Amino acid sequence: MTMTSTSKGDTAASAPLSSATEAALPSSSQALNSPGAAHIRSFVHRRGHITQGQRDALERLLDLWSIPYEPHKLDLAAAFGRQAPTILEIGFGMGETTEKIAMSRPDDNFLGVEVFNAGVGSMLKRIEASQLQNVRIIQHDAVEVVRDMIAPDTLDGVHVYFPDPWPKKRHHKRRLIQPPFVALLASRVKPGGYVHCATDWEQYAQQMLEVLGNDPLLRNAADGYAPRPEFRPQTKFEARGLRLGHGVWDLMFKRVG
Repeated sequence: MTMTSTSKGDTAASAPLSSATEAALPSSSQALNSPGAAHIRSFVHRRGHITQGQRDALERLLDLWSIPYEPHKLDLAAAFGRQAPTILEIGFGMGETTEKIAMSRPDDNFLGVEVFNAGVGSMLKRIEASQLQNVRIIQHDAVEVVRDMIAPDTLDGVHVYFPDPWPKKRHHKRRLIQPPFVALLASRVKPGGYVHCATDWEQYAQQMLEVLGNDPLLRNAADGYAPRPEFRPQTKFEARGLRLGHGVWDLMFKRVG
């Protein structure tokens, strides 16, 4: 959940993506209608704004840094070209936080999952600009990626930062942090690994605390909410909200054996 600025040279483009790039974007055709999908989506696919720079990055870089969704377990060492602790980041948005964390933790691998073209294009631009070697992207629904592509007891951590709060009560069923998904996430994290969530909606934070706290594989690493860990940078959007008196709640849970 970050605010981004657009220069005059990076304005919205009307030209379509090439057919090859369109074919490589599973979220456009598969993420909403994947075979066997039974869960409620935590996102709504709208035709969103995409800049020329993001569009160009999709054309040039998608094949280099993305992994296509496939309904079988991913070999993480092969995907990153090395054996290293792997962190799953769900819904990285425009990639500001992911870029900073990946730069500060070069010995860790970061697997980012995002459904929207603009976010993927922005993250690809950041990978190139910062010469990141430890980030890979899967553009697909996070529930299906975790369920189908991540083997049990393989992740060293999970980051879920500022997911859509779906504030209206009738939409709470769309929130990502629900007991079935948390149970699935916990099963994919190694004993000793962590699940770290952050939100700026207090009611959602309360739900997160309850759901995470009730999972038998997870233990709260703090007394209630956790202080923001040093590795999670404060975004400009977050800093602005804090200046206006808005709260931000971090939750850090560890996977037990």
